[in-house]
Amino acid sequence: MYVSSSDRRLAELVDWLNNDVALDIQQITPASSDASFRRYFRVEHRDGCHIAMDAPPDKENTEPFVRVAGLLKPSDIHIPNIYQQNSRQGFLLLEDLGSTSFLDRLQTGDAELLYSQAMDSLFKLQTGVNPLDCGLPAYDSALLLRELAIFYEWFLEKLLGIAIPNTLATLLNNILIASALEQPQVCVHRDFHSRNLMVLEHDSPGVIDFQDAVVGPISYDLVSLLRDCYIAWPDQQVISWARDYHQRLCAAGLVEADFKQFKRWFDLMGMQRHLKAVGIFARLHLRDGKSNYLTDIPRTLAYISGVCDIYPELAEMRQFLREQVMPAYRVSA
Repeated sequence: MYVSSSDRRLAELVDWLNNDVALDIQQITPASSDASFRRYFRVEHRDGCHIAMDAPPDKENTEPFVRVAGLLKPSDIHIPNIYQQNSRQGFLLLEDLGSTSFLDRLQTGDAELLYSQAMDSLFKLQTGVNPLDCGLPAYDSALLLRELAIFYEWFLEKLLGIAIPNTLATLLNNILIASALEQPQVCVHRDFHSRNLMVLEHDSPGVIDFQDAVVGPISYDLVSLLRDCYIAWPDQQVISWARDYHQRLCAAGLVEADFKQFKRWFDLMGMQRHLKAVGIFARLHLRDGKSNYLTDIPRTLAYISGVCDIYPELAEMRQFLREQVMPAYRVSA
């Protein structure tokens, strides 16, 4: 099998698969890439098909992926099995969960079935991992603040050339962080959305990209799923799904708050996440040359604006969005 000499990492990966793992490779093709420096290849060989992860050790670390996989496996979430690993070179050989994501399938229907499956998987995550002894880092105020800073730096300052007033940033940070920290704390995937859920014939969904899991707010993964940066649903539908899941959490004793309080948590958590996401999309474009994520900014900004319209304490942020952010964004787009 020919591998271009210009792709040194791929050549090293193939050498590892051939000589250390002893696979009789018939074909190796790109499977996917993500917003990090990791790459994934589909490896077809005489005995089947697997996914190989390439995580350059100077930029990525396979250890969190392996550790979190071990933590999640007993909760019966369908994550990929790890068959071989080489932490020194940054290679993993994984179970192949196919190439059809929920996002692919949602374009043609099946939303009720897919979201039911996704929320079943999320419930397993939130009930199957003990947040008190799992050893995951906390989604604390420092981390929440660092994530909000991505929006201020990369989207506002570097992409649009504007700055948020310090008083407004402080007010916004305090509102969003306080809401996040007052919620029940559970295991949080952090990227539980349609691109990281794979459609499977049995035991769907397959869940990927879980290596950044933390212990954090109970509404985080739900709003990631239902107010997805990559696909939007009518607000009434989102609220209906969120209400059903809230009832499930209450029945399990995970939440005591009524739906009004839970909805506020959900909305404000979504705003924090979406501000971070817009900042990351800008950073991917400006720093990493991954400009395809720019097309997801309008949808994500619309979520932010929608939350500002609901809560009076966000009136100053709503005014800032309308008078400064959106005009600057329209010029830059």
